[in-house]
Amino acid sequence: MGQEIYLTRAGYEKLRLDLEQLKTTERRRIAKAIGEARLLGDISENAEYDAAKDAQAHCEARISELEGKLANVRIIEDQKIASDKVLIGALVSLKDVKSSEQMKYLMVSPEEASFEENKISIFSPIGKGLLGHKVGESVEIKVPAGILHYKILKIERPL
Repeated sequence: MGQEIYLTRAGYEKLRLDLEQLKTTERRRIAKAIGEARLLGDISENAEYDAAKDAQAHCEARISELEGKLANVRIIEDQKIASDKVLIGALVSLKDVKSSEQMKYLMVSPEEASFEENKISIFSPIGKGLLGHKVGESVEIKVPAGILHYKILKIERPL
């Protein structure tokens, strides 16, 4: 059994739909491209055939990867996770000590991380720096651009 992967229900559903699309639509499209490339003649010097076979290999690798992940998923909403610390699934309200800017981040697995949606991976520098801390604590987080100084204002379990 592989390493457990914690996802929200929405994240699980997205991976499941991606897998379904690859196994149906994408596989058919690639098989058709391989068939059409074969019709072009000698496959030993056929760039279209080589490209289609490469696409097939990438598709099958992604299918295998997704199947492995989905087999080891634990849904965050189903877990009993402490709410007094920053852990996966927590919605953390922060204040930048230097600028007084406030922000919220949802702590998620790398598979669900999305900067645009303020979902940060627990393995990112900020995610790692926040993990295990409690409301009221100040944290210093080293990132490539320097050191961030945050105060944890609130921890919620929205999931």
